[in-house]
Formats: sequence, C-alpha cells, structure tokens
Amino acid sequence: MSTNVEATQAEIDQLRVGDLAPGLARLALSLAAAVDNPGNVTAQSNAARELRTVLEGLRKLAPVSESKDWVDELTSKREQKREGGLVRARRA
Repeated sequence: MSTNVEATQAEIDQLRVGDLAPGLARLALSLAAAVDNPGNVTAQSNAARELRTVLEGLRKLAPVSESKDWVDELTSKREQKREGGLVRARRA
C-alpha cells in the first residue's frame, strides 16, 4: 500500500505540473506527509482538506493531454469509414 506522499508524487508526475508550479507541488507533498503522520487527528483532517484543494489547483494547471482515449479512437475509425464510402445514410 502506498503512502499519501507517494500517491501525491505520482499524480504530480502524471499531470506534469512539477515544473509549472513547483511551490504548489512542494506544498502538496508536505501536506501529504502531514496526512501520513499519525498523531493529531484534527491536524490530519485539516491537512487532507487543504491537500485536496491544492491538488485541484494543480489539476487546473495541467497541460491538456495529447493521448487519445477510446472515444477519440472510435471517432477516428468512424471518420475513416465515412471517407472510404462505407457508411451510407439510411433512406426514410
């Protein structure tokens, strides 16, 4: 099982925002460490809430992904069929 620090670092890496907002990324990691630290439950709860807010901000800064998902792949296949004349309109 991974820690919150590891999961937060993985998300920062996946979003590619470490260089775009190094201060927010570092804040997210220190908040994740505070959540992982056993002790004061109230402090953990506050850190978790703030971590969620910081991660939302980092997600907004993330560049648009260039990878295609399955919907994009289906759309491109449909366009290829239309270009090849394989899809015809139905007659009413």
